[in-house]
Amino acid sequence: MSAAQNRFVVFDFDHTLYEGDSGSHLYAWLIRRSVWRCLLALLVAPIAAPMIAFMPTRRTGISVFVWIGSLGVHSIKAFNRLVDDYVLTHTAMIDARILPIAFRVLKEHLEAGDEVVIATGAPPELASAIFRFVEHTPVPVIGTVMKPFLGGMVAGQHCHFENKMVMLRAAGHTRDVDRAYSDSRADLPLLRAAKSPVVVNPNASSVDDFKRVLGADTPVLNWGCKDRAGDPVAA
Repeated sequence: MSAAQNRFVVFDFDHTLYEGDSGSHLYAWLIRRSVWRCLLALLVAPIAAPMIAFMPTRRTGISVFVWIGSLGVHSIKAFNRLVDDYVLTHTAMIDARILPIAFRVLKEHLEAGDEVVIATGAPPELASAIFRFVEHTPVPVIGTVMKPFLGGMVAGQHCHFENKMVMLRAAGHTRDVDRAYSDSRADLPLLRAAKSPVVVNPNASSVDDFKRVLGADTPVLNWGCKDRAGDPVAA
């Protein structure tokens, strides 16, 4: 298949390839490494946790918990080593959260010669390490870029909402998106940019919004994500 015929396909990660919020699982582990981190997180949670629910303040809310979990880490390289340690010590949990149907679809795109990219709000090293654990074929990952701040790490450029498309383009993925897979209303800019958007594992409350914005004929599928909506796909 020639490059001109290959499709450009973008996958979200959380609730699309992985059941749950992989970044939250990582940050919780970082915080649980010591009692004082847990106490500090509990102290700031009444202010920082509600911020995560709203797009304008989401990056700040996430950064508070990342910073608490990463105090003492002064570089991206050191942070990525922690991420790799987390994946290596949580293989059973991660394996239970991998969505086999999703990876089957992704692999079909790779075998067809399509250009596949994962674009996620999680740190790129986290999604990359989990992907390496499941599938040995390398796939580019665009994710939230961390940066040093006051002795720890915070979310710098957040790969979320409209900025996900900005970061894809900035990374050199300038082709029109042929197909995009995501569960989240925050990914509507990506799904709207795709010629063939596919909604997977959405919250039941968001299905009508997806149909209204993307069209009534947009596929809404469930790839085995418990407690999520969508038409079931056979494993």
